[in-house]
Amino acid sequence: MEKTKKKPAAKAVETVEKTVEAPKVVKPTWEYKDRNYYLLGNKNPLTYTLPSRHNSRYPLVTFDEKVGYERELRYATNQKSIFVDEQKGQITLKHIVFENGHLMVPKEKRNLQEFLHKHPHANLIFAEYDRVEEAKDDVQDLELELIAMNAAMDMDVDFAEAILRVELGTRVSKMSSKELKRDLLLFARKNPSLFIDLANDENVQLRNFAIIATESNIIKLSSDNRTFTWASNDRKLMNVPFDENPYSAIAAWFKTDEGLEVYRSIEKKIK
Repeated sequence: MEKTKKKPAAKAVETVEKTVEAPKVVKPTWEYKDRNYYLLGNKNPLTYTLPSRHNSRYPLVTFDEKVGYERELRYATNQKSIFVDEQKGQITLKHIVFENGHLMVPKEKRNLQEFLHKHPHANLIFAEYDRVEEAKDDVQDLELELIAMNAAMDMDVDFAEAILRVELGTRVSKMSSKELKRDLLLFARKNPSLFIDLANDENVQLRNFAIIATESNIIKLSSDNRTFTWASNDRKLMNVPFDENPYSAIAAWFKTDEGLEVYRSIEKKIK
């Protein structure tokens, strides 16, 4: 009897599924919008022309991280690139003029916006107006003003007089407590940074003390602002170091052993 041959089993065919990666979408880094620029330092000239091409007087170069070296800049209205080494053919130049300290560049002029972004004078002579950054600055200013105003509200009269004397001079001696408080609050609102610095200055009250002692004719300052003496007998108390404010000098001197004795003596006479 003839044996039937078994057919070999069919080999399983492995199917490999190929995964097709989706193409990466590169988001544009440049925001397409109108941009406003302004001159720094509260400058508002009728017109101001910004250098738009490289020369020995106004070198316009910027370091390009992509290529690893500095590249020359030039603004040309008929070129897409702001880099000289990428500009081809005939070049059409145009002045960049700020009027009354302001320059508005529409979104269609992207090359000019990029040129201003790379310009060496950016954030030195001019800057782009940024609402978010302006809001941050405004918040910081308001917070500083609030801190100064709160400190002024809680400040006692003697300390208030010491701080205001820096701003108003000897006029504070004739002011009432209400006038002192009012002018202190106005000073804190007008110049909060200086107010906070003075409030944290440990010598400000000592300077005020020395000025009051001088006004009360307890001590005298020589006409050349170099020597403090007792008003009663002209005995020298201290010499003022060269090129130093005399009242700042005596305020520091009051902290020495010799100066502390004089301070206590003056304090008794003022009271």
